[in-house]
Amino acid sequence: MKKILVTGGLGFIGSHVVVELQNGGFEVVIIDDVSNSKIEVLDQITEITNVKPDFHQIDLRDREDVHNFFNKNLVDGVIHFAAFKAVGESVQKPLDYYENNINALVYLLQEMKDRNIDHFIFSSSCTVYGQADELPITEEAPIKPAESPYGNTKQIGEEIIKDSCKAYNMNAIALRYFNPIGAHESIKIGELPLGVPQNLIPFITQTAAGIREELAVFGDDYPTPDGTAIRDYIHVVDLAKAHVKALERLLNKENEENFEFFNVGTGKGSSVMEIIKSFEKVTRQLLNYKITSRREGDITAAYADTTKANKVLGWKPQETLEEALLSAWKWQQKQ
Repeated sequence: MKKILVTGGLGFIGSHVVVELQNGGFEVVIIDDVSNSKIEVLDQITEITNVKPDFHQIDLRDREDVHNFFNKNLVDGVIHFAAFKAVGESVQKPLDYYENNINALVYLLQEMKDRNIDHFIFSSSCTVYGQADELPITEEAPIKPAESPYGNTKQIGEEIIKDSCKAYNMNAIALRYFNPIGAHESIKIGELPLGVPQNLIPFITQTAAGIREELAVFGDDYPTPDGTAIRDYIHVVDLAKAHVKALERLLNKENEENFEFFNVGTGKGSSVMEIIKSFEKVTRQLLNYKITSRREGDITAAYADTTKANKVLGWKPQETLEEALLSAWKWQQKQ
């Protein structure tokens, strides 16, 4: 049984990946500092899979703690989620983002290099493309200057991994996510933002639940059919399954290059207003929303060309937008 380290494994995406890994026969060890997650997620993962992952509460910015972990734990691969991830917040707190997102990555790669751990999956983002010239976005799209410090950390992160793979003969895959939403079908794990949500869907569900007075729609003057920004929303379980496919590709030595990257989305763009209307339709909840000014760091439109992931990874999303929105609402109702 292969043992896989999942950093940030109690978070929204990380927890769903842990479930898919354990259901797929992998042994999982989690590192999480619980700064943007809850320890209860460990029990919820255990309830779903009937297996309790090994857990270590470590801040990856602490180099000595990272070193000590690897001294005591042998792993076959690493899936790295642990990072700050809010575009707007990164504009306000750039140094926090650079310290957390870059230092932690470097410390992990150093330990992997020293121990000849050869399989690394990186949680990247479609933000590396900035405002793409053409839609849908293929992996060949140019990497534009980042629109936010968060986006820049993902660009820099990929460059660090690429250089490391070249120098140390490591193997890595970066998955460039579009917009993960939804919750596990058990409704035992889902997106649980601490404080004010930075992402659209939890803000929608909290508004519908009466936790938030109203939903702010950031701009209706974008050059899109209804004036609101367009994104590619993918069910988090589909995204989680893509990680298992990518990991198996490395473990089976099927990768054609040391460093590969794949878009992970649905291939369909939905505007903010379309998401609001779809949510209202599937949940029969009317949302109180208002149009406000654009948010710094946001782009007009981004949705994926998923041909490469479909063909090379053998992965395709299975869940619909409506299923994802309904699961997010069921998850909100349980909170």
